[in-house]
Amino acid sequence: MRADITNSKLATAGVTRVEWAGRFMPVLALIRQRFAKERPLAGVRLGACLHVTTETAQLALTLRAGGADVSICASNPLSTQDDVAAALAVKYRFKVFARRGENRRTYYRHLESVLDQRPQITMDDGADLVSLLHSARKSQAREVIGSTEETTTGVIRLRSLENQHKLLFPVLAVNDSQTKYLFDNRYGTGQSTWDGILRATNLLVAGSTVVVCGYGWCGRGVATRARGAGANVIVCEVNTVRALEAVMDGFRVMPLAQAARLGDIFVTVTGDLHVIGRAAFGRMKDGAIVANSGHFNVELDLEGLRKMSKRVRPLRPNVEEYQLKSGRRIIVLAQGRLVNLSCAEGHPAAVMDMSFANQALAAEWLWARRGTLDRKVYQLPEALDTQIARLKLKSLGVAIDHLTPEQSHYLASWEAGT
Repeated sequence: MRADITNSKLATAGVTRVEWAGRFMPVLALIRQRFAKERPLAGVRLGACLHVTTETAQLALTLRAGGADVSICASNPLSTQDDVAAALAVKYRFKVFARRGENRRTYYRHLESVLDQRPQITMDDGADLVSLLHSARKSQAREVIGSTEETTTGVIRLRSLENQHKLLFPVLAVNDSQTKYLFDNRYGTGQSTWDGILRATNLLVAGSTVVVCGYGWCGRGVATRARGAGANVIVCEVNTVRALEAVMDGFRVMPLAQAARLGDIFVTVTGDLHVIGRAAFGRMKDGAIVANSGHFNVELDLEGLRKMSKRVRPLRPNVEEYQLKSGRRIIVLAQGRLVNLSCAEGHPAAVMDMSFANQALAAEWLWARRGTLDRKVYQLPEALDTQIARLKLKSLGVAIDHLTPEQSHYLASWEAGT
């Protein structure tokens, strides 16, 4: 089977949107031009588990230009853009296995379909392909020369494998590149999270109290954009340094047990389990809105919330109301899944330009070093990170200063003294 998509008739609309995204991805376009000439991935079978969006389509076209045979599945049941999946399958002739709203069984069947293509490189957004290759399809892992990982959540899982000495092949933590996490995680998540919340609810953010759980780079972006929209922002953290940073950035910081009584809108961005649980739900005011922008929906204990409720009903697309036995109502967006991709279109193409430039260069780097790397989690070399930043600045028409030889010598020496 070459594809499992929702509706092939959506392909024409999908192509138009893919082309629109391409206008804002000049760095990836430059890499694609080079790949087409050099073919650094010639003959490589590459399996990608990513959000099936317009930007991902541009990445797939870049990898193909480099010579790769690419198969794609979704990394979240609600993040697939069906018109893009159709465009990839019908117009661009990729092997695509992705349907928006697919159930858990279909989701895992699609993961298996990509692995059935016997990929030599896997590309993950949440480490689901890698997890299967370390469990149900462990015998296939010997065919994989390496993998790349897009998200903080995925890197956490991979470092766990590495620390337990169970990692079966090298992995590049693309998420740890500065041109990824400083921009995608902060500016991309910050903007797209609020895009999703507002499309789903049409709320006025100004004057509301927003509780952001987690103050990593994603949390920083969500909190900053909320403040910019006029919200009163509270940050909840378990990391002392991040909590202190949030205080110094001008946010109120307090335990969730206290913030739960104050918040109008709650957003989780931690990558952890049951960040908002039954105790917090039980303290929330009537009508509180809860959304998750972490990779997996486990950040919200929705099973616990369901047991606390006497009724659950849909109010709008991607909006469900849980009426507690006390009569209070909790509003959950997108079934607790990624609100930015489930209720909106995800990150803007201009920021994904750098993230997917990292992915393309990571695949090239892995293939060029096949058979020479240890089974551990690597970071993309700083020189490639710098190259991406330089290309992005050039595309923006921004010039910067350069060190003189004298300045370079001074920074590399110790003799000058005071």
